[in-house]
Amino acid sequence: MSWKEKLIIALDVSDAKQALGIVDMLGDYAGVFKVGFELFVSAGPKVVEDIHNKGKKVFLDLKFHDIPNTVTKAALAASRLGVYMFNVHTSGGLDMMKRCRDSVAELCLKENIQRPKIIGVTVLTSLDNGVLKNELSVSHGIKTHVKHLALLAQKAGLDGVVASPHEISLIKQHCGKGFLVVTPGIRPSWVPPDDQRRTATPKEALKNGADYIVMGRGILKQEDPIKALELISLEILTA
Repeated sequence: MSWKEKLIIALDVSDAKQALGIVDMLGDYAGVFKVGFELFVSAGPKVVEDIHNKGKKVFLDLKFHDIPNTVTKAALAASRLGVYMFNVHTSGGLDMMKRCRDSVAELCLKENIQRPKIIGVTVLTSLDNGVLKNELSVSHGIKTHVKHLALLAQKAGLDGVVASPHEISLIKQHCGKGFLVVTPGIRPSWVPPDDQRRTATPKEALKNGADYIVMGRGILKQEDPIKALELISLEILTA
C-alpha cells in the first residue's frame, strides 16, 4: 500500500462546497476523505455521494454508539451509501459490534454491495489516564483499556480499530498485523498539538505500524496546504 493510500484527509468543515473544494485541491495526495459529525450534519448524505462522484473513497466517522438494533440500522444505511469505511464505539459492547458486522455482511452479500471496513473506536485521543480514572472510573490505564477494547472488537469480527499513535504497536502485538489500526492525532513535526493529547508525527505513526493515518487541521490550517502535504509526503517516505 502506497503512502497516499494510507493517508486519510479529514474534511473538518461545515460547508459542502468548501469540503468538495478540498477534495479537488488535495485529491492527488489522498484517496480517502473523512466525513465527520460537522460536515455530515450540515450537508447530509449527499456530500458522501458528491465525494464518490469525484472518484474518492469516504471514511464515515460518525462513531455509532447506541443499542444494537439502532447501531445496526445506521450501519446498514452507511453501507448503502457505499462508504469505504465507518466506525462504531467499542464501548457499545460485543453484541452491538457483532450484530452490526453480521448484518452488514449479510446485506452486502444480498444486495451485491462492496462491504465497508468496520472500525471500532477505542479511547479518544483527547483523553488521558487522568480523565479515564477520575471522570470515567476506569481503574486501569489507557494502554490496558485500549488493548482490551481492541481484542473485543476483533472477537466481534471487526476489521480493526481507531486508536492513538501511542497504542499502535501494542494492538499489532496482541491482535496481529492484519488487524487494521486507523490513527488520528497525527501532526507534522512543525505543528503543535491542540485538543488531542496523545499525538505523533506521520513518520512515527507509520513506523509503529499504522495502516491509515488521519490528518485534518495539520494540513488545512496551513497557509499553503499543498506545500504542507508535499513536506508531509517526504516525511512519510522516510518511514
